[in-house]
Amino acid sequence: MKFSEQDVVRVKKDIPEECIKKGDIGSIVVAFRKPDETYEVEFVDKDNYSKQLVLLPDEIEKVEET
Repeated sequence: MKFSEQDVVRVKKDIPEECIKKGDIGSIVVAFRKPDETYEVEFVDKDNYSKQLVLLPDEIEKVEET
């Protein structure tokens, strides 16, 4: 498993049907292992509305903490 719950991640591509843009930052809420490795990621917009999407590991990358 590449990522863990509560990891901060960045989207690697646009998802226009969900109004998510490449580079948007979210947090992993749930990590699924079966039947396939997927991650439920929560995004919060500038108006403080949240949206959850289930994404594949190759659609996100971990944001390194500084």
